[in-house]
Amino acid sequence: MLTEPEIKRALDAALAHSRADQTEVLLFETDAALTRFANNEIHQNVAERDASLLVRLVVGRKIGVASLNRTDEAGARLAVDRASELARFQVDNPDFQSLPGPKPVSPANGYSEATAAFNPEDRARGVAVIVRRALENNLVAAGAFSTNVSQVALANSLGVYRHHRSTHGDLTTVIMSEDSSGYAGQVAMDARDIDPDAVTRVAVDKALRGRNPQAAEPGDYEVVLDEHAVCDVIDFFGYLGFGAKAVQEGRSFMSGRLGERVLGENISIWDDGLAADTIPMPFDYEGVPRRRVELIRDGKAAGIVYDTVTAAKDGKESTGHGLPAGSTFGPVPAHLHLGTGTATKEDLIASVRRGIWVTRFWYTRTVHPLSITVTGMTRDGTFLIENGEIVAPVRNLRFTQSYVEALNSVDLIGREATLEHDFMGFNRVPALKIAKWTFTGATEY
Repeated sequence: MLTEPEIKRALDAALAHSRADQTEVLLFETDAALTRFANNEIHQNVAERDASLLVRLVVGRKIGVASLNRTDEAGARLAVDRASELARFQVDNPDFQSLPGPKPVSPANGYSEATAAFNPEDRARGVAVIVRRALENNLVAAGAFSTNVSQVALANSLGVYRHHRSTHGDLTTVIMSEDSSGYAGQVAMDARDIDPDAVTRVAVDKALRGRNPQAAEPGDYEVVLDEHAVCDVIDFFGYLGFGAKAVQEGRSFMSGRLGERVLGENISIWDDGLAADTIPMPFDYEGVPRRRVELIRDGKAAGIVYDTVTAAKDGKESTGHGLPAGSTFGPVPAHLHLGTGTATKEDLIASVRRGIWVTRFWYTRTVHPLSITVTGMTRDGTFLIENGEIVAPVRNLRFTQSYVEALNSVDLIGREATLEHDFMGFNRVPALKIAKWTFTGATEY
């Protein structure tokens, strides 16, 4: 990958070439590798290395943004020229005040040399554990083992310079019989911390338990949500509810309700990009230092995340949650944490009179943003619970459920949290037992 001196040369070339009032240059580089397997054998090894340069120019309150996949000095100057041309045709942005200036950044180690050195043979050894256990149980395994090495660097004309490297490994598998499937996965900064044997045990157990599923009638049930499913729930809160732009535009469940109780009193959620138990990143894509933000404290709306534009609108400071220039979405949390409780997984199941144990959700989509009402499917391990016992596997169910209502009816919270990788970033979440969940349809599988 590019060395830091090479990166600085490209950033400095762009800043020196610009004649705009303010200039920002952002460089991304990723080195990703993936081993994919199906039908109990590896069928694909792929690797991709990519680098891109993103320039934001400010002329008055007109903003031009351009990007290209060149990171040499000539490419940096070309990106500046393109951004300058685009800025000429923009209208003034009344919400923009200024690019951020330099502030101290807390150190955060998100890089593992072992992950960077992880090779196809290392990934194949992990896959072999899964395939061997699947074959021993007359099951079929599929999935992927990936590693990612990335670095991001940013400089602006106000004196900001940032550079950060990060890594993570991600192993997921679905293990299947003719009429059942079980899912499991792990993610870690150091790929050596991923335990293929532990992943396999969970997926095989659910595939074996899931044989000969029965139909379950749609309706309201108690549910136990595994961590994979809880990650989906928390992800939608980050996507739809916790960003300042959504709050300012009145399309968040938090709008006008800061300080009020909005979720159950046993729910606390925060975002912390500096935490040691996540894949940290110490600054955002504007170069602003990240900081821990209390979002929900004991059920009350405690705070929201800001970038520089939304912060200026509210007379606040950015919390370090800006997205790359050109995004119109507004700030988002990328390192969400849901507070743990005291229950074991067995406690969660034992507390259910009649309900459903859900391994994960699939194809979840927004129905109503304000209440975070979502529709989707269960998948890869869905079971009926009666009087605290798992009594039968059930065919997958479709649900339509307000996630806000769901987190207002959490009876028990798991005592252990796992790191999950989803659309918005890296979430650390426990399993949950929820008193009411609405299933609206059943499937034939």
